[in-house]
Amino acid sequence: MTDPEIPSVGAPDAAPATPPVGAMSNLTKRVLASIVMIAVASVCLALGGLAFWLLAVVVALFMMAEWSDLLKIERPRKRLAQFALSVPLAIMAPGLAAGPGFFALGLIAGVFFFLTIISRRPDYGAGALYVGLPVFSLLAIRLHDDGLALSLWAMALVWACDSGAFFVGRQFGGPKLAPAISPAKTWSGLIGGIAAATLLAVVMHVYHGLPMFLVIATPLLAVLAQMGDLFESWLKRRAGVKDSGNVLPGHGGVMDRLDGIVPVAPVAAFLIFLPDLF
Repeated sequence: MTDPEIPSVGAPDAAPATPPVGAMSNLTKRVLASIVMIAVASVCLALGGLAFWLLAVVVALFMMAEWSDLLKIERPRKRLAQFALSVPLAIMAPGLAAGPGFFALGLIAGVFFFLTIISRRPDYGAGALYVGLPVFSLLAIRLHDDGLALSLWAMALVWACDSGAFFVGRQFGGPKLAPAISPAKTWSGLIGGIAAATLLAVVMHVYHGLPMFLVIATPLLAVLAQMGDLFESWLKRRAGVKDSGNVLPGHGGVMDRLDGIVPVAPVAAFLIFLPDLF
C-alpha cells in the first residue's frame, strides 16, 4: 500500500486516515471462522459416533486434496486419491464390524501402495498415510471407554501448544527455531507451547483423571505438534505457496489448521491403547 499524499503548505488539515478495511475484515473473518470451527468440532466430538465420523471424513477429503495440490498433482489424480481414501474411511463408519481396526489400517496402507504404483511417486501415495493415520487414530480414541476426555486431550494439547507458542514467541522473540523453513517460529515459542500443553494436561489430570503417564508424555507430544507444523511449512515453501488452501476464511487450508494433530494423534493413540496390550 502506498503512503497517502502529503498536503501542501497552507492547505486544510487532511482528514484522519481511515483504517484499512481489508485488514479489519480479514481479522473479523478469521475470528468468526475460529468460533465456528471450534463449535462444530466440539459438538461433533461430544456427540461421537456418526457425527464425529462425518466430520473426520470431510476433513480427510479436504486434506487429501490439499496434499495433492501442494505436490502439483493434476486434477484427475487428485480426485482419484480422494476416491481411494474413501474406502478405508467408509470401513471406519460407526456400526460396521471393521471400524477403526487392523483391517482399516491395512486399507490405508493399500491406498498408499496403490497411489504410489500408478504414479511412481511415493510422495503422492504418502498422502494416504498423512491423512489416514490421524483420522484412524482419533476415531479409535473416541471409541475408548473414556474416549471423550482422551480425544479432547489429544486435540486440545495441540491447540494449547499452538496458542502458547504464538503468544510467548511474540512476547519474547529470540533465536529462530527453523529460519529456513518458518522464519516466525522461535525457541521461546516452542518452550511456551510445551509449557501450555503440559499445563493443560495437568489440569485434566486434576479435574478429569487423565492418567499420569499421559501427562508425562504431553511435552513430547507438544514437540511433535511443532514438528508437524514445521513439516507442513516445508511443504508449502517447496510448493511456493503461503497456505495449503483457501477453504477456511482467514485461515487458509484445512492442513494449515491440523498440521500439528497429524503426528500427535497416532502417537497419542498408541500410548492410550498400550496398556491394553499387557
